[in-house]
Amino acid sequence: MPGLSFIELTLSHFRSHRRAHLALDARPVAIHGPNGAGKTNILEAVSLFSPGRGLRRAAADEMARQPEALGWKVTGVLQSLHQIHEVATWWEPGGARQVTVDGKSAAQVALGRIARMVWLIPSMDRLWIEGADGRRRFLDRITMSFEPGHADVSLAYEKAMRERNRLLKDQVRDAHWYAALERQMAEAGTAIQTNRRAALERIAAAQDGAETAFPAAELTLGAAEDSAPPDDARGFAETLAANRQRDLYAGRTLIGPHRADLDAVYAAKGVPAKQCSTGEQKALLISLILANARALAQDFGAPPVVLLDEVSAHLDAARRAALYDEICALGAQAWMTGTGPELFAELGERAQYLAVSESDGISEIGP
Repeated sequence: MPGLSFIELTLSHFRSHRRAHLALDARPVAIHGPNGAGKTNILEAVSLFSPGRGLRRAAADEMARQPEALGWKVTGVLQSLHQIHEVATWWEPGGARQVTVDGKSAAQVALGRIARMVWLIPSMDRLWIEGADGRRRFLDRITMSFEPGHADVSLAYEKAMRERNRLLKDQVRDAHWYAALERQMAEAGTAIQTNRRAALERIAAAQDGAETAFPAAELTLGAAEDSAPPDDARGFAETLAANRQRDLYAGRTLIGPHRADLDAVYAAKGVPAKQCSTGEQKALLISLILANARALAQDFGAPPVVLLDEVSAHLDAARRAALYDEICALGAQAWMTGTGPELFAELGERAQYLAVSESDGISEIGP
């Protein structure tokens, strides 16, 4: 299978890194060093080569190295299937984040056409026990990995909903002000629901019959009570119109995909994920990331780039070794972080290693 991997990565004034240049091959990348040295910052830089705001969901100005605040730039050379692409993204004070692909200005969605990416970060460890917002973001990242255009319809929906909510807060009652916005919401919202369901079907298929050391999860798309929209755009628009009075009282839109939730059950035990142990919840998350990667390998023609920050947390040595075996069997370039090289001992020569330290504000990265 042709590969998908970064063979070069350069960071300039990005987070803690004044300048860092990495020359790489297609093997997994094990990054180790003390807390605060900038390991996660490297993963965040890689994540910016996918549509969206990266794995921390940070604003562009927040990624600038301090105290200089001169702006930042991340460039990469990406081997994607049978082609080599030069990609870059940067931000300068007072401007918007820019993206180029092969030297030409591009929209972020273009990144999803040449590369696919999935990630797991420590903040996701509480995914099943905290609010629905995080689960929606998790589901939408999975969905976007299959359908990069999902980002565009999500933005269209959010923009129209913000305008409608402004009318509701101002207690505007003229129906003509709402009609066009509700049509836009209905069209984009129906596409969101369709994309999400298709993504869940792909994850389920990727889990079925897969031989893995990690437990399968049964996923369903739920919603808060009385907040699920109809499946067709016309019906959704009519429902929004019929619910204006209730929404006026609330001052916000109460029905739509922005109220959806992702429910998960530990399949073998029939136990909801929120009731599982911390270790089981982590294993379920890893299982979903691996299923996502397997499905993308089939759809895209190559496994995605996988970002796993502090992946060893809540995993014993056996589970850790099983994870590395599955990543290597998949053929993915997985970028993984940990505090010491011993956490990656089971990888042996199957990975490349980066030791990260900090001296005088400059991160020194070596083999």
